[in-house]
Amino acid sequence: MELRHLRYFVAVAEALSFTKAAAALRLAQPSLTRQVRNLEDEIGVRLLDRENNRVTLTAEGRAFLFDAKKLLALCAESVAAVQKMGLSECSHLNIGYVANIHFGLLPATLGAFRKLYPRAALNLFDMSSAEQFQALDGHKIDLGFVGLRPELSSHDLLSESVALETMLVALPDRHPLAKRTKLKLTDLAEQFFIVMSVKTHPGEREWLLETCQGADFSVKILSEADTEPIAITFVADGLCVALMPEQITGLPHKGVVFCPLSPPLRRESAIAWRADNHSKALKDYIQIVKELSHSMGSISEAGQRSKTSLERSHAFSRESSGSAV
Repeated sequence: MELRHLRYFVAVAEALSFTKAAAALRLAQPSLTRQVRNLEDEIGVRLLDRENNRVTLTAEGRAFLFDAKKLLALCAESVAAVQKMGLSECSHLNIGYVANIHFGLLPATLGAFRKLYPRAALNLFDMSSAEQFQALDGHKIDLGFVGLRPELSSHDLLSESVALETMLVALPDRHPLAKRTKLKLTDLAEQFFIVMSVKTHPGEREWLLETCQGADFSVKILSEADTEPIAITFVADGLCVALMPEQITGLPHKGVVFCPLSPPLRRESAIAWRADNHSKALKDYIQIVKELSHSMGSISEAGQRSKTSLERSHAFSRESSGSAV
């Protein structure tokens, strides 16, 4: 006996007509008649009386109809419950991001994810890159927009490049080079640099060293900064220069000018997640990020919508989770 046999019997028993039941089920009437007859033969009980072109239920048929409808309803409830479990497999998704690197991509991905998982809570966490790696290691977040693509040898993590950041030279506005419309990297060979701190931005120092070595000079690092505003302050005070992502121009930078490089200097920006996080919701979110990163053409432009986009992300997260992040 299969569930379809029960559905066929219930349809005939409620309509008291093979013709009407066949139409409702979109089956040929001879096939429906044969299926119901097979059910009766299997259980060894006559469920329907077929006399004078009329269909009526036998006493056994009435009893069987009651139980068959209960079984079909229970089956439907079980299917719905399992489907609901699949949709709510991840009742929340925790996402880390670097506040001052404003990803225009982020708000778009949140909206697309919400359509796919309307009941899932989305929580955004403003974290430095290093804090995101710690949170990933500690299972505190599911995914991080970590910025500079990391070396993952010491982490049980996976990563995917989702942006190409255009790097600019940050100069004091009174610096002789500030009058140029474009600079070559070698123009900075004699300058002191400020670089983002290893403890907050892992990989930044190594990236700067390798970039300058590629231009045939050794970088002179004056100091490190934990945050981009601190680095901008050092530059504004005339102490040094810096290589910073284009999105940083959205921050207050009185006393600082940003100059493009020729040829342009770009670097990858990435998302990262735990390799052992098998959440379907996370997998779907990663796919959304990848697809939107490509459909937006180049995410080197991500962040050009900077502050407004990030404020929308905050509002979206509060609406999704019911709590501020």
